[in-house]
Amino acid sequence: MSSGPPPGPDDIAAVTALLGRRPGGAFSVVVRARDGAPVVIANAPLMDDGRPMPTRYWLVEPRLREQVSRLESTGGVRLAETLVDGDALVRAHARYAAERDALIPADHRGPRPSGGVGGTRRGVKCLHAHLAWWAGGG
Repeated sequence: MSSGPPPGPDDIAAVTALLGRRPGGAFSVVVRARDGAPVVIANAPLMDDGRPMPTRYWLVEPRLREQVSRLESTGGVRLAETLVDGDALVRAHARYAAERDALIPADHRGPRPSGGVGGTRRGVKCLHAHLAWWAGGG
């Protein structure tokens, strides 16, 4: 899956502005708009304070995020679950979790992220998370 270089000061400032807060852990920008602005970030599996971050890929571009929110609010999650092959979705969650879990240090003894895309084990929980992962190469 996609991974990028550590963010520079401009990316940290841009993502902080897009989220309305400083990110709670390490991330890289894995999808950019034509103008270079962050669209999707890939989060480290553990936040700076050691808490788990199950959402590896995060959609941060405001207009796209708003469009996906509109889809979700009009039944898009339920519709996606009817249109996507259930076995393929189970495999997608497993791939997502395996990618994230491979980034956790072998000696980590604290809480670990769980689930697949968006932290869920089955079905579609969040179209934002699925779109971000797909755009990031998932």
